[in-house]
Amino acid sequence: MRKISSLIVFSSIFTSIISCGYGSNKTELDASDSVYIDSIIEEVTPHHPDTAYESVKKLKAIKVDTFLYDIPRMLEDLNNQYDSTENILTFRGAPSRETPFAGKIIGTPSIVKVDWEFNTGSGVTDRWGGGSGWTGQPLYVNWTDEQVTRIKTEAKDYITSDFSNKEIIISSLAGQVFFINFETGKASRKPYLVHNPIKGTASIHPSMNGNIFVGQGIPDSKPFGALVFNLYNHKEVSFFKEDRKAWRAWGAYDSSPIAIGQFVFRPGENGTIYKLYCNGDNVELHSTLRYRNGVGGGGIESSMAVHLNYGYIADNEGFVICINLNNMQPVWVYRNHDDTDATIVVVEENGIPMIYTGCEIDSQGSEGFSWFTKLNGLNGKEVWSTKIDGRCISGEKKIEGGMFSTPLVGHGDCEGMIFSNFCLHKSGRNGEFVAFDCKTGNTIYRQPLKQYSWTSPIAIYNEKNEMFIFTGDTWGNVYLFHGKTGEMLYTTHIGSNFESSPIIIGNKVVCGSRGTKIYKMSIE
Repeated sequence: MRKISSLIVFSSIFTSIISCGYGSNKTELDASDSVYIDSIIEEVTPHHPDTAYESVKKLKAIKVDTFLYDIPRMLEDLNNQYDSTENILTFRGAPSRETPFAGKIIGTPSIVKVDWEFNTGSGVTDRWGGGSGWTGQPLYVNWTDEQVTRIKTEAKDYITSDFSNKEIIISSLAGQVFFINFETGKASRKPYLVHNPIKGTASIHPSMNGNIFVGQGIPDSKPFGALVFNLYNHKEVSFFKEDRKAWRAWGAYDSSPIAIGQFVFRPGENGTIYKLYCNGDNVELHSTLRYRNGVGGGGIESSMAVHLNYGYIADNEGFVICINLNNMQPVWVYRNHDDTDATIVVVEENGIPMIYTGCEIDSQGSEGFSWFTKLNGLNGKEVWSTKIDGRCISGEKKIEGGMFSTPLVGHGDCEGMIFSNFCLHKSGRNGEFVAFDCKTGNTIYRQPLKQYSWTSPIAIYNEKNEMFIFTGDTWGNVYLFHGKTGEMLYTTHIGSNFESSPIIIGNKVVCGSRGTKIYKMSIE
């Protein structure tokens, strides 16, 4: 009987996939109140089912366009391509955005010291300066000897005497991508000129074909858009200008692209999700998903999180959308109250992908709440939602409250906990570091910060598997917390503004700041 059921389920899914048709364009919703078919499906295929829930009707319009009809849309391989490397190649290191990189230390950390400072200069515009902004996470590559030889041969006009295996690659508000020797803090190559300031985190293709995906963030000059260049030879692979077909006229790309199977997915602030076909180091546009929440298209500043063939995005209007990455159709939609820039985190719990997402305080008015929410990633059903109250700061430039930080999932002695920074703006420009219970959403503790924070916290573990947390704030302060108790172990002022997200290798933290500085720090 079980085999028969499996065949019936497989047949229905296959029929559903075929009926959609490769390259089909849809302008109307195809939504039904579907019931998720669980473990029987997993016996047949690792893909989540091709379905749409009633909640998809919250979107006013959907349109999928396909451009490469001869390339099958199905993802060929759902394995995590980032899992087999010590390199940090995209924002938060993996499709789940659950930060697989973590530091190591002996004992309890008690101090943070600066190892080196790298000066980016102010770059293409004095208005935005240099350094790095939100999210601005560095990337880290430990090149093999073979790859080093190739770079020295093909990019010999760009490398410096400080080029070596271990390299930091960081996008900058200076409108350039900088290359830094991880050990010395000296320039390992000449910077790559992007012409416009970059706010987001670049992404290196995990196949190590050399392609790096970079999104421009501020249109100080034309053309304005997203580009790919190759790290082996410093040659441009592609440049995608402002999309005239987009339903929102804004060409910024803060989202950090993610590679799944033979494709790379790149959400845009123009409300379009781009599916790029990668063949070797060649990149072509395969298909697009455009959707409309209201009058215009929803802009996406967060990075897409992925579980198997389901991609999760959060947008400027507070919509959280699950997308079937095979056919680019929405699966479910959840409305999380307000503008959401923070990237979703996916955690598999008892075989089910659970997603964690938090919104800002923006369209609510001068005061409101940041809702931190846990959803079932298969159907979009709310598991729990808790709220942190705060406000916006009005002035020459409005500063929103709420959550810009990507959450950090606890492991070791903090299993079952999740952490994030929140901008309160209740007492000046203050913020808090908050720990939640993953099961209930209850607040475990709240630790005040000297200033509000947009940066995403990172973890370091000792030999007892105790978890400690490093984070920064927008006054340039850094903090060390004991994850389990929330005890502040250390704080000091280092930079001008740490709104960028850091990475950690061993006990070494690398993080950019607003201004002109990139820092490497030791946690001891």
